[in-house]
Amino acid sequence: MAHPQMYDDGDLHFQRVRTLALALPAAEMKISHGRPAFFTQKVFAYYGASAKDVGGAQDGPRSAAGGDAYVQHPRALVIRPEEADVSFLEQEPRAFRPAYLGPAGWFGIDLDELDPARDEGWEEIAEWLETSYRLTAPMKLVRELSRRD
Repeated sequence: MAHPQMYDDGDLHFQRVRTLALALPAAEMKISHGRPAFFTQKVFAYYGASAKDVGGAQDGPRSAAGGDAYVQHPRALVIRPEEADVSFLEQEPRAFRPAYLGPAGWFGIDLDELDPARDEGWEEIAEWLETSYRLTAPMKLVRELSRRD
């Protein structure tokens, strides 16, 4: 059974993330479990996620699956951070551990507070994307990205 589409092509946050992600060398997009996934040989970012609702502590729309409650984060960037950034993300109010991927070291960053029509704050999102890309892309592509810097 196919997953329903869990994003809106017209979402300006999505369009901004897609532009940033696809600007990286050999990056492509596919739909995985209803959400955009950005990849080279491995996925380096997702757009949108859900997180387990632990004791009703999280805000946002909820859905139930198999008895567990999940908080939906439809406008979030899900990335793989460097180990040195984990403690920062654990304290960041916009960050969360996404369901399924969180135990493997991934983090979600809510984008709701960013204005997709303005540049303010998007440089940080581009940096998170690049870090995740560097951790997952083949060395040949990472070297190509380094030559751009």
